[in-house]
This record gives sequence, structure tokens and C-alpha cells, in this order.
Amino acid sequence: MSKKKTHYILVSFGGPRSSEEIYPFLASLLTDQDVIRTGFPSFIHRFLFKRVAKKRARNISKEYALMGGKSPIYEDTEALADELRLHLNAPLVTFHRYLPATHEQFIEEVQQLECDEIRVFPLFPQFTYATTGSVARWFNTFLPNELTNKMRWIKSYAAHPAFIQAHQSHIRKYLAENNLSEDETVLLFSAHGIPAEFIEKGDLYQDECLASVHAIMQAFPQCLGRLSYQSKFGKGEWIKPYTIDVCKQILEWNQGRRHVVFIPISFTSDHIETLVEIENEYMTEVREVGLNAYRVPCLTLDPLWIKAILEILTETNCMLNQMLIRRK
Repeated sequence: MSKKKTHYILVSFGGPRSSEEIYPFLASLLTDQDVIRTGFPSFIHRFLFKRVAKKRARNISKEYALMGGKSPIYEDTEALADELRLHLNAPLVTFHRYLPATHEQFIEEVQQLECDEIRVFPLFPQFTYATTGSVARWFNTFLPNELTNKMRWIKSYAAHPAFIQAHQSHIRKYLAENNLSEDETVLLFSAHGIPAEFIEKGDLYQDECLASVHAIMQAFPQCLGRLSYQSKFGKGEWIKPYTIDVCKQILEWNQGRRHVVFIPISFTSDHIETLVEIENEYMTEVREVGLNAYRVPCLTLDPLWIKAILEILTETNCMLNQMLIRRK
């Protein structure tokens, strides 16, 4: 029996590449009904949240200005794709979920893939219907069945040994470079939050975040580890504890440790949540009470991360595209 011919898709959240793309980015994100679930008919939801996106774009443009008017996600994802292509020796196409200007090119490229199987790797380590599931729905809507039927997804890799080892090595190196002893250090893992209602309806995300942190902490028995959630949007309750609350209350639980190291556990490349939210808001809170605050950079192009992706891509326990779509 001949070996299957496999090609690849690397899935990214996407981020605005210029100030002009901030509104299209936010409009695409906020009108996604896997992310914002209102129960409104699609056309009403889109109308309302395009208006919200327009207002939010004006407010958030100042934060993007701190990063040069753009997010590094697009460039980081493309650089990672180039590295992976060197090792895979097979076509790999990138998909940026909330960059509408890139979607036409993606469709053209993916339709040119001549293969038996398409392995899909999401840059979202922990599964949720609001990220991985949203992309699966997009594929199902905009791509022909003959393509989606070939897709075999890496659903998640929250506790995969290769992913965990990459993080452990990354953190260990950072602690050594900054002369931080474990017995004086808090490892504060901050993941992107989602509404509590999503978890109540069966989303696995919170359990997968906990699994990631538990596995990583096995390498740091003398550190104090905590998991919290950031980037809350809207008035509803999201999964807790919120990172901002954990920071405000840190003297109540840090056990006298002087160093607080933030680790963006659900992000694999830096962007506004790490470069602005963590560094400008959360780290400031920690420093104001006299503690030292640090942030481990995201994995991005770490050689062990690239090695981990290549290893995870060989897994045989993959999911069909249709299996990842939330039933409304």
C-alpha cells in the first residue's frame, strides 16, 4: 500500500498588519458567533457588532500604537511556516482567521493542494469552540467538501509531552538568564479567558488549561504556580480567577516570594494581550506592591517549539473537520 501524500495548514488567530486593518480585524472577530454568542439572527448580530467593532477600533488603536500600529502575529506565523516547510518537505498553507484580506489567497492556495490528506495544526494549544472550532466552521462554510473531507485536525496538544517540554525548557532558560531562584519565584500562567457559559455547555478549554499548567509545573517543584484568565470582554461572567484580580491580591497568596513571572500559556506568539495587557497592566500592578515582575516571551520561533510541532504533526489520533464544529 502506498503512503498517503500529506500537505499541511497552519492556523493562526491573525492580527492587524497595519492601523488600517484594526477595524476589519475586530469586525471579523466580533461578528463570529462562535466567539460572541447572542442568539440573534446572523444579520442582526453582524449589524450590531460591526458597530461595536467600529467604536472599539477607535479605542484600541492607542494600544496598537504602542506596538508600532500592528500586531506581530501575522509576521511571526509566516516566519514559523517558513521554518516548518524546511523540515516537512511538503506544501504548507497559512490561515489567519481574523484577517479577511488574506482569505481569498488562502482559498486559492488550499484548492491547489494535490494530496490525500491535509493535516491542520492550530496555534491554539488548548481546544475551545471559540478558536479551533470557529476555524473548522469557517472551513466548512467556505471550502468545498472534497477539501474538508481530507482534513485531519490536531484538535489540541495541551499536555502533549513535546509541547510541555518546549515550555519547560523555555521557562528554565528564562529563569537562569534572570538569576531567579525557584524558591523565590511565582510562575503566574495567564490564559485567554472565555465566558463561563461556554464551559457550562461542555467546552473543554478550562480543563485543558489546567492540564497544561499541571504538566509544566512538574519541572518546577520549588516554584509557586498559579493559573488565571485575562482579556475579558463584555459584562457577563467569564472563567475565573481573572488575572487582574490575582495581581491585585498577590500579597495575599504569594507566600513572601519576591519574583512574579508571567507565562502566557494559551498564546504561542506575542501580540496585544502579551505586549500591552500583561506588560502594561498586570506587571504594573505587581510592581506597585514592591515585587519584581517579569514575562516569559511566547514560544514563537523557539527551536524546541518547532521540533514539538513537527512531532505533534505525526500523531495519528486526528479529528475530522466536522467533529470540531459546535452544534448551535
